[in-house]
Amino acid sequence: MDFKNLTARLKNFIVECKRVFLITKKPSMQEFKTIVKVSAIGMLLIGFIGFIITLAFQLAS
Repeated sequence: MDFKNLTARLKNFIVECKRVFLITKKPSMQEFKTIVKVSAIGMLLIGFIGFIITLAFQLAS
């Protein structure tokens, strides 16, 4: 890779990041609470599935 190509890609990345930051907005408190609840349920579900798989392997051996 040459230096010009790398700087062009970096500039393009920065422009794309600016575009994303300009269209995003701060979530309302209700949206934030919903996101936290959904994330917590997802983490608990994944943890429970991992626990069940570990328990199944320990009982099988």
